[in-house]
Amino acid sequence: MHSHAALAAGLRLKRVKGVIMAIKTYGLMGVDWEERTNFERLRTERLDRIKRLLKESSMGALLCFDMNNIRYITATHIGTWAMDKLTRFSLLAQDAEPILWDFGSAARHHQIYCPWLGERSRAGISTQRGAMSPESGRAEDVARKIRIELEERGLLNEPVGVDIVELPVLFALQAEGIKVVDGQQLMQMARLIKTQDEIILLNTACMMVDAAYDELYRAMKPGFRENECVGLVSKVLYDMGSEQVEGVNAISGERCSPHPHVYTDRALRPGDPAYFDILHSYNGYRTCYYRTFAIGSASPAIVDAYKRCRDILDRAIAAIKPGVTTADVVKLWPKAEDFGFPNEEAAFALQYGHGVGLSIWEKPIFSRLVSLDHPEVIEEGMVFALETFWPSSDGWSAARIEEQLVVTKTGSEVITRFPAEKLLIAGVRYYTTTGPLPTIRESQSNLNSLLDGNHSATTLTGSNATPPIV
Repeated sequence: MHSHAALAAGLRLKRVKGVIMAIKTYGLMGVDWEERTNFERLRTERLDRIKRLLKESSMGALLCFDMNNIRYITATHIGTWAMDKLTRFSLLAQDAEPILWDFGSAARHHQIYCPWLGERSRAGISTQRGAMSPESGRAEDVARKIRIELEERGLLNEPVGVDIVELPVLFALQAEGIKVVDGQQLMQMARLIKTQDEIILLNTACMMVDAAYDELYRAMKPGFRENECVGLVSKVLYDMGSEQVEGVNAISGERCSPHPHVYTDRALRPGDPAYFDILHSYNGYRTCYYRTFAIGSASPAIVDAYKRCRDILDRAIAAIKPGVTTADVVKLWPKAEDFGFPNEEAAFALQYGHGVGLSIWEKPIFSRLVSLDHPEVIEEGMVFALETFWPSSDGWSAARIEEQLVVTKTGSEVITRFPAEKLLIAGVRYYTTTGPLPTIRESQSNLNSLLDGNHSATTLTGSNATPPIV
């Protein structure tokens, strides 16, 4: 039997031999002397794809309130402040061009600066998540606008797909005689396979996170706080041209297990593990990108956890190619019970995969919770993230790693490039009278001192052994 480390190394070696870097990295500016992102092609291909899927469906039209779907269809954006307001909406009817109702003066702005919309950009406001009083009639106004457009096209009796909706708007649509059905699945199918320009933008977004991780690695040291890590990462990304830093998970020390999914003002300490997830948007396209570090040194327990975390991630990456299913991939991952959770729901998103595009969780989904019974087929042109987690045997530290991949004709290409094959030590390198302090050591000095006496390393660290992954 191969050890976990040997298996992981073998998987990586096998992949390296066949990898051809095909996805180019461009500058962030538009230039006349090199074709980079072609935004006209991006807009056209996205709209053509959803038009075709709508034509093939049983729906007469799509009504969208989800900002990401509105952007996919209309190529408009009014800032991240509007993401959770549900105030703007678009309608795409069969054999027609999209209509957008937007927030006040934004509609006029689109008429001037978005020639692909022109007069189809109109003012229209929903209930602002109930902030508008029911007596104001905003929900009824939305429904009336939609009914008029459907009537003009002879589609009033056809089902209308809606992605997300406020209940007053739903009731108002039904009162107008409109049959509402689930439109989110159709939009998810449209966004499943990425165009060449979407892949360029996703790769560029990852390049920006590469840079943010490099700055973070250089800055971390004892006393540096989790919130300062978030601030540093955000500044790097915004300075490079990020549209939105959606979130930065910054988790350190004893907060690492179980994973809390939120940062605090905790200060880093010598020997701490620290893992991060950087989620941001470049021209709408997102990243979901974990890395784990140790501050100054790493204990044998976290080193072991990192190796196991990397191992199960590499198994999954090595399996990716067109025709494989999400079930085939998650079968390679440990069960929830193998790493301390009672069931898959309790461990959800720790061994996980998800599509990445205009939002960070799109199809396909990789999880033992759903994928074994409802597998999805992996296809060329998909872009998704695979993320793994392993708790250390000390009961409080853990490792977390994530890579974003583009599915190619024969396999996949990883577009998250900050080094992660081995655990990186960040922070000050300490020196003793006899030389540099080892980077693998327990964070409590007395435990390391004992190693020089009559106690063996096996005595001290034997309890750190974790059961093999089943």
